[in-house]
Amino acid sequence: MTPELTTPSAGVALVTLNRPDRLNAIDTATAAELPRVWRHIRADDSVRAVVVTGAGDTAFCTGLDRAADTPQPGSPYSQDDPLLRIGPKAADLWKPVVAAVNGMACGGAFYLLAEAEFLVASRNATFFDPHTTYGMVSAYEALFMTQLMPFGEAARTALMGTAERMTAQRAYDTGLVSQLTPPGEAVNTAVRLAAHIATLPTEPVQGTVRALWAAKESTRARALSLAPHLIALGNLPPETQGELFKARARDHDVR
Repeated sequence: MTPELTTPSAGVALVTLNRPDRLNAIDTATAAELPRVWRHIRADDSVRAVVVTGAGDTAFCTGLDRAADTPQPGSPYSQDDPLLRIGPKAADLWKPVVAAVNGMACGGAFYLLAEAEFLVASRNATFFDPHTTYGMVSAYEALFMTQLMPFGEAARTALMGTAERMTAQRAYDTGLVSQLTPPGEAVNTAVRLAAHIATLPTEPVQGTVRALWAAKESTRARALSLAPHLIALGNLPPETQGELFKARARDHDVR
């Protein structure tokens, strides 16, 4: 089952992307299930904090599974992004979320990372965005990255494609990650932090989350309204994207 929902500590829900054989890439079934998981957590008053992670040590999430069937309407004004609703804030969940990152976090992973309150990462974590390498506009990912790290770092990550990966140390130095852990310890650390938050009064915690997000929402809403048009205008045709992916995959270990 993916995603997997467990309770590792009192008041804490752990959401695990459980597709390690696909590096926790998100297929259409997972994209449809995640909003239901967030709504379930939203309605469960016993859950007061959340941790989101990916199964295994190789990858947190590698974005949309390239094998996923995502047919699109012909009009650029009706383009559908299958990942746009996978995050907790999209489900109106205002309980604090901590992301625990092991291994790769790339591309569409930023849809989840951007809707966590803060990130904990193991020292084997890496962050990158392959879109431009494969002839695709990094619109949503670039938007989310600018809200997580300094503009120059977000721009470099988005523009370099698969040519380089941001190390966990660099992510910590730039503020993307709030705490580093030894390999394999990110989830335990994130659960421990979430467990503390879960002991605090519920209403003040959720009110603080809303206050933090109020500072981001106007800019975010404006950028989100532009993203579909930038993608429709800038993406290369799917067949060209596929050719680039196959060629680049021989040179860069994306999978």
